[in-house]
Amino acid sequence: MDKLLKGVVHFKKKDFEKNRGLFKDLGREQKPHTLFIGCADSRVVPSLITKTLPGELFIVRNIANIVPPFRMADEYLATTSAIEYALQELNVENIIVCGHSNCGGCAALYKEPDERLPHTTKWMELASSVKKSVEEQISEDDPLAREWLTEQSNVLEQMKHLLTYPYIAERFKEGTLDIMGWHYIIETGEVYGYDRTEGCFNLLN
Repeated sequence: MDKLLKGVVHFKKKDFEKNRGLFKDLGREQKPHTLFIGCADSRVVPSLITKTLPGELFIVRNIANIVPPFRMADEYLATTSAIEYALQELNVENIIVCGHSNCGGCAALYKEPDERLPHTTKWMELASSVKKSVEEQISEDDPLAREWLTEQSNVLEQMKHLLTYPYIAERFKEGTLDIMGWHYIIETGEVYGYDRTEGCFNLLN
């Protein structure tokens, strides 16, 4: 806790003062250009990876950067409502779905359900088709290849889920919204982006 408190003090004295004008402009409104859907993993820091300032990214983070398919419901839909707000209210121009290496959520697809994590287990059912597809392509004898393909396939699956949202599908078809899929490699800093033309992930940096 002491580290966090010192960080708050440092932020106010250094980072805030350096960007005082920016924060003043952001005080009453935000106009982010991109919705960034990433994993809640502590090693994934969207603004650090993209070198963006406050106000540029509208960030949604959850286990395994999952996008639930669109549906109307009486439940409390956190990710769905954040996507709705970003597109319908903030009118973002881009959506990035960013997966990452060594993703615990993706790894959990191949493990027995943990009774301590019932909600996580239920949540990962949204990626069950990813597991099935990967198992058909790569055997358990090659865990690293399976891990890599699972993480990238999961990004593609969530991009498909985005297109079940009527207002996203409409704008994407019109060409007024760009949807990107990224795979961030923690230990190397590399980011791979999905190329629709080639049908594969290519190194971006």
